[in-house]
Amino acid sequence: MVENFKMVAKTLFGMEELLAQELRQLGASSVEIGIRNVSFEGDTGFMYKANLCCRTAIKILKPITAFNIFTEDDLYKRIYEMPWENYMDVKGSLAVNATVFSDVFTHSQYIALKTKDAIVDRFRDREGVRPDVDLDHPTLRINVHIDRNICTVSLDSSGESLHKRGYKVETTLAPINEVLAAGILMLSGWQGQCNFLDPMCGGGTMLTEAAMIACNIPANLNREEFGFENWPDFDVDLYEKIEEAALKKIRDFPYKIYGYDNDPVAIQKSKENIKSANLQEFIELKEQDFFQSEKEGDQSLYMVFNPPYDERISVSDVEQFYSSIGNTLKRNYPGTQAWMITSNMEALKFVGLRPSRKIKLFNGKLEAKLVRYEMYEGSRKASKQ
Repeated sequence: MVENFKMVAKTLFGMEELLAQELRQLGASSVEIGIRNVSFEGDTGFMYKANLCCRTAIKILKPITAFNIFTEDDLYKRIYEMPWENYMDVKGSLAVNATVFSDVFTHSQYIALKTKDAIVDRFRDREGVRPDVDLDHPTLRINVHIDRNICTVSLDSSGESLHKRGYKVETTLAPINEVLAAGILMLSGWQGQCNFLDPMCGGGTMLTEAAMIACNIPANLNREEFGFENWPDFDVDLYEKIEEAALKKIRDFPYKIYGYDNDPVAIQKSKENIKSANLQEFIELKEQDFFQSEKEGDQSLYMVFNPPYDERISVSDVEQFYSSIGNTLKRNYPGTQAWMITSNMEALKFVGLRPSRKIKLFNGKLEAKLVRYEMYEGSRKASKQ
């Protein structure tokens, strides 16, 4: 019988409930929500599936041991004693990442260095040679987590962060993180129920994630590699079976997804990214100033966007800009549910509409608010009167 083991999925602040829900739907057991993480149990196949399918996970870690430590020498000794030859070949390479929440151990980079020293020293003492360190493309990524005196050592099954979906070939200024974009869409309740518009689409991340959700396409289908593919026990047949099962669940999407941007360069980059994700048939792009636009047709519309905050992208008159967002929604977009994320709380006041929902999130290090505005049918008539 295949044994289940504990895993930890890391995520962004505010996405914990969503990730727990995703893991349960995929079939995880013993799901427990933490801060920026969710722990759960599953077998090797489930670890492959979680990496492939979870939209709101950044990493899937597999803890392999935990122990008490009181000094840096304790750490070195315990790491040195671990059978690292079971997890990697001496000809391979490694990278260590550490997080610390402790009064005794305060420097995460030093902990990572000490861990790396213990591993390479073990190989050198046993085999006469040591593995290389490669921070970009190692064959094994190791995660060390110290909480007070408890040290947990995990293998990083994801490799590079799972927000790197593999479809983004062009980047724009201040692009939104793919996991954050997917999380925003899921928090908003987007499931592909009607037409969708991102009126300030930039490099097309929100559009791509919206199409992948609508069609139930696995989040990380376009990735070149996961960390577990370099592990000695990687089961390629099992992975292919799991990928095949996920592909069978892709569904058709009968509506359209639209993207506007008034910057032709952004539209071109968006086109390249959408083509890379193979989603051109679902997404239409148009060089268009949102403030000069109006809703097409009478059908209900879902709108989700990430306007400039006047942080990484500056706006000449931020009050006027946010005021124009409110006016455009009110006058030109009846029958629309509009969601917007911004970290500029002052500017938000100038939208001039009352949000029916507010959710606290972080865009990178910036504290942000995700707000919902409901534009009912008839608002255009009311504004003309």
